[in-house]
Amino acid sequence: MGLIEQVPKFVKNWPGGGLIVSSIDLVMNYSRKSSLWPMTFGLACCAIEMMAANASRYDFDRLGVIPRPSPRQSDVMIVAGTVCAKMAPFIVKLYHQMPEPRWVIAMGSCAISGGIFAHGSYSVVRGVDKIIPVDVFIPGCPPRPEGLYDGIIKLQEKIMASSIANPEERTVPENPDLMPHYKIAEYIPISPTPSEPPIPAAPVATPSISVTPGAVSPATTAAKQARA
Repeated sequence: MGLIEQVPKFVKNWPGGGLIVSSIDLVMNYSRKSSLWPMTFGLACCAIEMMAANASRYDFDRLGVIPRPSPRQSDVMIVAGTVCAKMAPFIVKLYHQMPEPRWVIAMGSCAISGGIFAHGSYSVVRGVDKIIPVDVFIPGCPPRPEGLYDGIIKLQEKIMASSIANPEERTVPENPDLMPHYKIAEYIPISPTPSEPPIPAAPVATPSISVTPGAVSPATTAAKQARA
């Protein structure tokens, strides 16, 4: 009933029923925004707030938000926590494994800009938007479940304003600052730096012992005499 009251439509009443005429964009977008399935992707302390948001006190199920354990079944990635450079290629791989249309929410200061760990650190990504496109940013350290609730509502508003006729162009940004830890096409491990060849050790002279067949050593002769 709530959908019928809000949808711009043309209604024609017939005996025993009626006819509703609306746009396909509205029906598709309403279905998408009412069935957001985020992937369980907690990286740090923000994940505690994300878990609390899905508990009984806030009950995200009423918005159609149902966490899924697989990227194949998800259409929303909530990056909750610090992203390291070594972790970046796997985030991109999971993003590409999600079916279209897909959206990303950056939850917390660490996911937005690196947070307090970005100062003087070489391994922290300064914002997840440098490796994947982000739709909604939720500031805070960490943001409360109410902040994630508001971010979900903002994402629903963005979905309702979209059109299947003119889809948004979404490209994964290139980030040379993360090389060689990170590459979009494939994860390339760091190759060891070439070093000088090791200095060969000096050969050790091994004394040679010659044994004459049938000869008896003096120690063997003395032992036989002692037993006799």
